[in-house]
Amino acid sequence: MTGILFLTFLGLLALGVPIAFSVAMAATAVLIVGDVPVILIVQRMFAATDSFPLVAVPFFILAGDLLARGTISKKLVEFAEAVMGQVRGALSAVSVVAAMFFAAISGSGAATTAAVGATLIPELKARKYREDSAAALIASAGCIGVVIPPSVPMVLYAVIADQSVTRLFQNGFIPGLMMGGVLIAISLKQAYDRNYPKGVPFSFKNVVRTFVSAIWGIMMPLIILGGIFSGQFTPSEAAAVAVIYAALASFFIYRDLTLKELYKIILGSARTSAIIMIIIACSGIFGWVLANWKIPETVAQAVLSVSDNTYAVLFLMSVIILIAGVFMETASAVILLTPVFLPLVKLIGVDLIHFGILFTVGIAIGMVTPPVAINLFVASSITGMRIERIAKAVVPYLLGLIAMFLIYVYIPLLFPGIIF
Repeated sequence: MTGILFLTFLGLLALGVPIAFSVAMAATAVLIVGDVPVILIVQRMFAATDSFPLVAVPFFILAGDLLARGTISKKLVEFAEAVMGQVRGALSAVSVVAAMFFAAISGSGAATTAAVGATLIPELKARKYREDSAAALIASAGCIGVVIPPSVPMVLYAVIADQSVTRLFQNGFIPGLMMGGVLIAISLKQAYDRNYPKGVPFSFKNVVRTFVSAIWGIMMPLIILGGIFSGQFTPSEAAAVAVIYAALASFFIYRDLTLKELYKIILGSARTSAIIMIIIACSGIFGWVLANWKIPETVAQAVLSVSDNTYAVLFLMSVIILIAGVFMETASAVILLTPVFLPLVKLIGVDLIHFGILFTVGIAIGMVTPPVAINLFVASSITGMRIERIAKAVVPYLLGLIAMFLIYVYIPLLFPGIIF
């Protein structure tokens, strides 16, 4: 049954069948061969989506889309530039810092890339920065959008693995900051090598002015994450609060959103949410087939027969996650691979929260690895450059992110108290 499931799935993908339908059809093939009533398909599809935490997914997507095209992102960029002061290549570092700010209010890599890129790529180009490197840097920084909470992939993992969304969010900050630090270090090294101009002179007055202007954007993650961590509302409720806050700020404070634009944003968010929910529904059948024929346990035993060393198994899973990110969209990879990995993770004694975070980080890096590199596509649409040119410029940042990822994989094993 394992062979039928995965060979059918891979064959359908090779034929260009959308991943959701490939999953459903592969699982259906196993059900037919196993002589299981096909009514189970409908039952499992409904059961997979019948989860309150999943309410957070469309709300976080909508909040990110609302913020990506509004003034809030521009105000956050201005504040970040004022803080960085007079450093050579400061605008590169500002791009990363702005992406980290935006990551804390969007939960989406594509939204982070779009918001920061639309604001900063033209400015970087005007200041004589290499446009391909600028686009590659911001696309790479966009990966932080799904690591620093709120994070849609973390919500999906929490639902599948039956883990706490709040704990996942609490542990997302450290790798997010590590990713930002690596990208800033690489960008500043390039700035000195290429003799990029210095940033604006540091001025306390300018910092205060831009802080006041950006205060509504800065308050958003404080309200959302503060409310979650203090127990005032659940992550799903926080997602709804994020949408209301973003809409009110855009309509009544910055006044840069019209009802016509709101309709278009809601429509686009609905399409994105529908794609994810269809994948979740179809993966419900896939998950049942995996559990019924004990396929994850078989995979786990096969891996452990090669090596039962925790470090070696973690490295193998990390490589698989990175490879999956090359060919699969983030949400799809989390939904499909989590049930396969969970038994193996439990057998080697790795904390499920830590695995959820490293899974999110590893699969987020796939956002800048073609052919399925959504952040590169967003950067390409903003700049008009070919994907191939940006993909070549992204290599230094990609290598830095992979090195950081492999370091983070083992940090909790060396420092057990680092997982909250």
